[in-house]
Amino acid sequence: MRRTLIITIIVLALLGIGAAVYFYIFASSGVIVTPPLGGGLPIAGESAQIPEGAGVANAPSGAPVSVSARLVKISAGPVVPGEAVVNIKAANASSSPEVAVSYIERQSGNVFSYKVGAATLTRISNKTFPGIQTAAWLPDASLAFVRFLSGADFSTINTYALPANGANGFFLSQNLADLAVASTSVLTLASGVNGSVASLSRTDGTRASTVFTMPLSAARVSFAGKNQYLAFTKPSAEVPGSAFLVDSTGRFSRISGPRSGLVALASPLGKWVLVSSILDGAMRMELVNTSTNETIALPVATIADKCVWAADDSTIYCGVPLNPPFDVNYPDDWYQGAVSFTDRLWKIQVAGRYAQLVLDFSEETKGSLDAEALAVDPAGTVLVFVNKNDGSLWSYRL
Repeated sequence: MRRTLIITIIVLALLGIGAAVYFYIFASSGVIVTPPLGGGLPIAGESAQIPEGAGVANAPSGAPVSVSARLVKISAGPVVPGEAVVNIKAANASSSPEVAVSYIERQSGNVFSYKVGAATLTRISNKTFPGIQTAAWLPDASLAFVRFLSGADFSTINTYALPANGANGFFLSQNLADLAVASTSVLTLASGVNGSVASLSRTDGTRASTVFTMPLSAARVSFAGKNQYLAFTKPSAEVPGSAFLVDSTGRFSRISGPRSGLVALASPLGKWVLVSSILDGAMRMELVNTSTNETIALPVATIADKCVWAADDSTIYCGVPLNPPFDVNYPDDWYQGAVSFTDRLWKIQVAGRYAQLVLDFSEETKGSLDAEALAVDPAGTVLVFVNKNDGSLWSYRL
């Protein structure tokens, strides 16, 4: 009995020492326990001012980590998918332009800017805005149109114009089905049981006008060069989809489809549309010439939402899955997070229709990459992407 008591006392003492060591080491390690967020999101119809310093506004996002000379982990994540990559004029003529990456931290909604050359990270806004799902930035990174859900059952889609400094934002109409931005315009799509209406407005939300209507109630839209738009059915393996070009008069011309899992991505100047689809359970990808409707098969295949065009329409960068499984529904399962990929980043030259490996992420980091929200600066020097596996943000010097 006495021996048992002594053993019990020794065990308790060891546990106490272990607990003391644990709290001594980790209490000063910068770990932040965030309380539940009681609001912070603006509500349509009410004041759009977001309280300063609420919730996790002052939480650090983590310093960038240089993995190699060309690859940098900007944020450990997660970040909101959608970034702006801009070229900033150099301070003097002898220096090369700086590249800045603007993004939104998912946990807090704070806006950050990372300068690639200087390797510096700056918090631009500390307004608390948690719950953002996606962001679409103006090309100059001055404003992001962010989207989030609200309501008791999270059935209301809100679209909020969030300035980079966090001040004086405004709402667009609720429950917009899709949104695309350009330098001076915003294209929105409102859908209902009778079809969809696409509207064009200034970036401040004024002078909205209808540009075209269509009978489809589940569609996506984007710009396709000057005075031209791209519209296609929301992608699903279960429903054959089609892609259309729409001119300034609202006239539609089919450029692809009907095909299962169709996703379309127009080039910035509108010369080409990248189209991905599914055939017999496998992904395929092709280019459509918007002037001639000529279709050209490409040597690599992925989902078009895992790609980005260079500003001059000459090049496409894509996250291409390595050995993707065949027993899943593409692209549905990928969008829903039921399947993830191990990607390599490829560069596709439009003129020669050939593909070149840009980055084998697993060799550089010993980790897995599922690329989404790809972006490239106008000069074509820096590629930015989000790793869907953990929400982290990366940059790669091309």
